[in-house]
Amino acid sequence: MRVLILLSIITQLPYTVRSQNIQLHYDFGKNRQLLTSTTTMFKADNWGSSFFFIDFNYDKNKGNTVSFAYMEVSRALKFWDAPFAIQVEYDGGTSLNDAWLIGAQYTWNNPDFTRVFTIQGLYKYIKDKHNATFQITGVWGIQMLKGKFTFSGFADFWKEDNVFGTNETSFVFLSEPQLWYNVTKNFSIGGEVEISNNFGGNEGFMVNPTIGLKWNF
Repeated sequence: MRVLILLSIITQLPYTVRSQNIQLHYDFGKNRQLLTSTTTMFKADNWGSSFFFIDFNYDKNKGNTVSFAYMEVSRALKFWDAPFAIQVEYDGGTSLNDAWLIGAQYTWNNPDFTRVFTIQGLYKYIKDKHNATFQITGVWGIQMLKGKFTFSGFADFWKEDNVFGTNETSFVFLSEPQLWYNVTKNFSIGGEVEISNNFGGNEGFMVNPTIGLKWNF
């Protein structure tokens, strides 16, 4: 699972803002009945923003311990008053090729920041696999019914060669829309649907729903 908080909201603000949350999801996907915990941290400053998250999967078939770990660390650089920023990112995890990305992002938001959309165009280097490829990322966040519901998520599309038996694929798609009911300003109940194509060692199209809890610090 990958979780993105709304980078674009914070990078528009002139003062320092920090956000952190923990999520716990149960995955109902085929052959994927496992728990995933996600910790995120986001901090904005006068020169942009920093973001990281760490995912841990807990598989009861593998000793009820951490069976997979994944992290992303990124920095958005923004020294000007415009909806554009420079994006630098590192992605890595167990049994995965490390990846470094650099590019640009554009952000749109309505006046009260209840609707925010960001699109990124990135050069992507995948260690021991691709010296030059690309990734396109879209991120959105929508507050509904006076903030009682939050619809957020991301969609990634990138070029990466993979081999599944005798079949070869060249592109990967991953999207994780989330819907949350905000019980309080700190506690939310909801979940996400992971929609993917040729992702995570699985050939073809897959849909994996979850149910989750979120605590905002």
